[in-house]
Amino acid sequence: MPLVSQVLTLDPTTQVLGQEPIIPFVILLLVILVIPILFERLRLPALVGLVVSGVLLGSSGWHLFEHESPMMTLLSNIGLFYLMFITGLEFNIQLFRQQQSRSLVFGSLTFSVPLLLGTWGGKFLGFDWHSSILIGCLLASHSLLAYPIISRLGVVNNEAVTMTMGSTIFTDIGTLLILAICVDSFHSGSFSLAQLITVSVRVILYFVIILVGFDWVSKEFFRCSGDDEGNKFLCVLMSVFLAVFMAQLLGLEKIVGFFLAGLAVNEAIGEGPVKEKLVFIGGLLFIPIFFIDLGLRMDLSAFFNGYSTIRLLLLIFVGLMSSKFIAAVLTKLVYSYSWQETLTIWSLSIPLVGTTLGVALAGYRSGLLPTDILNSIIVLMLITATFGPWLTNILAGNAAGLTCASVGQVPFMSLLKPKTQLTPSNFTIIVPVQNPQTQKYLIEMAALLACQSQGKILPLAIAHATAQMDAPQLDMSWQRSEKLLAKATAQSQLLGAQAEPLLRIDDAFAPGICRAAREQKANLIIMGWGKRTGLRARLLGNVIDNVLWAAHCPVAISRLVESPSRIQRILVPIENLITPTLTAVQFAQTLADANQSQVTVLNVCDRRTSPSQIAARRSHLSQLVSKLTLPNPPDIQIITHENVAQAILQAARLYDLVVLPFIRNRTSPGGLAISDVTTELARQLTCSIIILGEPQQHHNLILSNSIHSQAVVQ
Repeated sequence: MPLVSQVLTLDPTTQVLGQEPIIPFVILLLVILVIPILFERLRLPALVGLVVSGVLLGSSGWHLFEHESPMMTLLSNIGLFYLMFITGLEFNIQLFRQQQSRSLVFGSLTFSVPLLLGTWGGKFLGFDWHSSILIGCLLASHSLLAYPIISRLGVVNNEAVTMTMGSTIFTDIGTLLILAICVDSFHSGSFSLAQLITVSVRVILYFVIILVGFDWVSKEFFRCSGDDEGNKFLCVLMSVFLAVFMAQLLGLEKIVGFFLAGLAVNEAIGEGPVKEKLVFIGGLLFIPIFFIDLGLRMDLSAFFNGYSTIRLLLLIFVGLMSSKFIAAVLTKLVYSYSWQETLTIWSLSIPLVGTTLGVALAGYRSGLLPTDILNSIIVLMLITATFGPWLTNILAGNAAGLTCASVGQVPFMSLLKPKTQLTPSNFTIIVPVQNPQTQKYLIEMAALLACQSQGKILPLAIAHATAQMDAPQLDMSWQRSEKLLAKATAQSQLLGAQAEPLLRIDDAFAPGICRAAREQKANLIIMGWGKRTGLRARLLGNVIDNVLWAAHCPVAISRLVESPSRIQRILVPIENLITPTLTAVQFAQTLADANQSQVTVLNVCDRRTSPSQIAARRSHLSQLVSKLTLPNPPDIQIITHENVAQAILQAARLYDLVVLPFIRNRTSPGGLAISDVTTELARQLTCSIIILGEPQQHHNLILSNSIHSQAVVQ
């Protein structure tokens, strides 16, 4: 009776969840929506929060979910498959080709050393050869969680960093290859040399068919289908399921097929809306649920009821750290890297997320890995996902030790102009005038820049297209646009600037703005500030996000609290001095010359920076600014503070305008990768702000290949 009573008192919540499947799904959505935001505020990776949430919701916590439930099993499996697919889809093959030989050397070292050490450790712990080799595989791959950090610090072009990022394709493919061989030979019940050779040949043949055959077919299909997104989307889905079907026919793990399918269509699909939709679907829902399910699988009692699991975790952690360090040191000896570059390579190769988790689950489900190993790998993933990027931030943050490829700085006016030879009067500024509330100040700022550069303003209005060109809605939109353009043209002429109104019909505002700017060979787009409001803007991005992402020329996003003609003091913060974005300095100086204003370029360094280092930074920044050959050079300020954003906020109290540089980099279909400092400044500054977004073509930055960035990026 006591047992029955206990069950009856324990089950009300479970019974409700079982009777109403929508309730656990709502809880999952709430966790996915709230937890990543909270953990990112704590400066922790979002995936840590998702796994912790799974622990709290599962058998080790509140017993709200069971990982064996049909709903969780289905959604988690989809998340795992999506994770492996996106891992292959987002790999930067061009990056690998830039450092192909070095990436292969380091990839071989950072794969083989952990593999050998992990295999030896597995045999030492009493596992058979299949399981021991698979344990070694778990330590062999790595994930580039620290890419946003090295991109922000400006060391992404360093040869050693590029080599490390390019090596991921070798470690991922090698890990999945070993997994397929181990699982196949384990199920066949033999591990003889002949059996090993047979399985290896079959697996390698499958890899070649997918990577070479599917790549060629998808490129040809995409070339023939043109811009039809629907056909491209269906082609990708067909490639995925055909690759998985072939894997099952050969007795291989399905995650191998998903990864290779993503890698096969990688180059064919490129960067565009099809890829964004694919990443969006998985990164928004299924991959976060997969991480929650990992938390549900964890058994905390195993960590507290004995020391065997803790000892196993410590051994695996020590093996990982030591083997990755040995591989980095061996690479240093081969290519004569500095110690700081060597330590940065080591820190970048520490995080274990995507491929490692996929292999661990596949090994666990096939019976090769016990529960203790799975629990240890999940905890190890949490540790390395936090420790690796933190270590990279410290090691790569010392700019003096890393030599990066130089990025030529081009004067503002020549940078903004197309490559064709233009006279000064050809300088063209596009000003969308959809919002009457911001139109006045935007036109005024455009007029100041146009007069200073002897250029012209193109006030642009977009009439939203309808199915029928004689629809009343289109007529109303057209008439409203004509009124806005007439007002903008009159204001421009009153300010002494040449204005040519432009009215066009388009399906959407952002593509219409970008297409018009390209057609008119515009040098600059000036837009008003737009806040993210509503679910659609948060998930899919707003007009500003899309223009920043697609525009061929710089975009100035402006929040002006007073007339631009009254701006007398302009502040331009520069976050790093390795690859500084000096276009914002030239933009600010051009605006200042029109107003006889003063520009200050600010750089914030750590409080522990010595006076000699501060002087060196000031001299370095002065030399960079002097290359712009400005008629009125700006002031240079170097200040020390433990918090960059707070230091800029304090300094900005004395200025009328802050110009924040921004180089576009997509993180997910939900937005753009703006640095933490820029995000905090945009939220807290009370003076006028201009975020100057520059197109990728003007900078030699390499796009991230980080997987499931919404759930992973720190």
